[in-house]
Amino acid sequence: MSEAAALAGREPSEKEIRLVIAASSAGTVFEWYDFFIYGTLFALIGKAFFPSDNETLQVLLVWAGFAIGFGFRPLGAIMFGFLGDKLGRKYTFLVTVTLMGIATAGVGLVPNAASIGLWAPAIVILLRILQGLALGGEYGGAAIYVAEHAPPAKRGFYTSFIQASVVGGFVLSIIVVLACRALIPSDQFAEWGWRIPFLLSVILLAISLWMRLKLSESPVFQAMKAEGEIAGNPFVESFTYPGNPKRIFVALFGVTGILTTIWYTAFFSSLSFLQRDMRLDAETVELIMLAAGTIAMTFYIFVGKWSDRVGRKKPIIIGGITMLVLMFPAFWLIGHLANPGLAEAAERNPVVVSGPQCVTDPFAELFDREQSDCGKILGALTSSGVAYALEPGNTLSLTVSGNDVTIEKDWFSSAAVMRDGLQSHLSNAGFDFSLQQPPFINLAGIVGILLVFGALSALTYGSVAALLSEMFPPRIRYSSMSIPYHIGAGYLGGFLPLISGVIVASTGNIYSGLWYTWVVVAFGLVVAWWGIPDGPPRDFTDDVS
Repeated sequence: MSEAAALAGREPSEKEIRLVIAASSAGTVFEWYDFFIYGTLFALIGKAFFPSDNETLQVLLVWAGFAIGFGFRPLGAIMFGFLGDKLGRKYTFLVTVTLMGIATAGVGLVPNAASIGLWAPAIVILLRILQGLALGGEYGGAAIYVAEHAPPAKRGFYTSFIQASVVGGFVLSIIVVLACRALIPSDQFAEWGWRIPFLLSVILLAISLWMRLKLSESPVFQAMKAEGEIAGNPFVESFTYPGNPKRIFVALFGVTGILTTIWYTAFFSSLSFLQRDMRLDAETVELIMLAAGTIAMTFYIFVGKWSDRVGRKKPIIIGGITMLVLMFPAFWLIGHLANPGLAEAAERNPVVVSGPQCVTDPFAELFDREQSDCGKILGALTSSGVAYALEPGNTLSLTVSGNDVTIEKDWFSSAAVMRDGLQSHLSNAGFDFSLQQPPFINLAGIVGILLVFGALSALTYGSVAALLSEMFPPRIRYSSMSIPYHIGAGYLGGFLPLISGVIVASTGNIYSGLWYTWVVVAFGLVVAWWGIPDGPPRDFTDDVS
């Protein structure tokens, strides 16, 4: 049964298609809001559930919790992909949005670690797992539902609203956080007000359910059901259907690997970089990301529509190659615009560390391992955003512009004391560790660079829902596209903040974590060039491999 034949059975009206896009997109916005609110509030999440006087470890633990949620997305894709191919698209993503809303509200109710100890991070991680399972079923359901309603000539355009909705969830999370900051005094927001954005997910859940309950089942699924074409075991068939192993490999590395690492680098790496490494005020960073994200949402729709004319492959290749060329210089420029004093001080006054066992172990405290004295100094420099050079030596020493810095014994009593002691000395050498408020022209420049990243993300992401829907046979489409998408997004993308953070903590170079994105995108481009079909978009046929 061809997809064209299925659609011919019941052609959706324009009014129905508008409702399909609106309800699917709104649900996607709400689900991603639920997932991203954790990342938007990463600093306060760390203090509440993963407290440590080692700032680097605290941030890494927060991103580990972020990654765990993503790590369970593939399992959610398998579970809900199976249900979506067996029971239908509509009811499956009603379940996913409900699970997401309940789990997100739960995070806002968990007592902090000061009250219940290790139970706090354990419960938060459990809720993140539930969120990951829900999200594993959401994207495939929403994307396929819209794609199977859309006429082939407009499939990229219509499904691009789903892609834009992912950014919409990020933007909504920032809007809610900024509104809460405006209404709640800063000390109270830090103490308890940050929980409100999580609790609001109950309201968003109710709106999403109301909208999605008004939808009917996908016409493609209805036609398959009427003709007895429902898959017996969608998970098994996804790997045994002729040509599907290659398509899954291409979807994993050549599509998802590229889009997800670019997306998280553009939006989350930049957020963490500005707030932590460049020491911009959290509210300023949120306003920057809000401006960039809101404008960037429109890029996805333009790219989706463009892909209906030029094909799905060309935008992905253009976006990936451009990212490889621009990523490092763009982040370097962001750093100079955000905190020019810190960048200039590092250039004028190079910091050199020498001594035995000069390696840093960012998880030493967590696993009760002994960190070397040199490693403690390196960790403090990294958490302060200060680049350094290592030189071999048998005696521990620290120099700034060739001048020795006296290393006090009491600095080694804790990571916080070490950090404060080093920052005090480095401040005398011109390093500025205060919260930054760059001039408007610098902030505008940062937004401009983030818009470039947003455009590159749109090029690699805007047409993906249509592309993945066209790559796989309708009877196992939900499972076949969800599994590689969520393995890629869950592991290659979801672990990006953690992996990048570990690389930075291990090297002391605040830009070194970008190499993870560069390598994944470079490999993905090779796979995409080989595996994504050339030419104009077309429906799935068995001769497309």
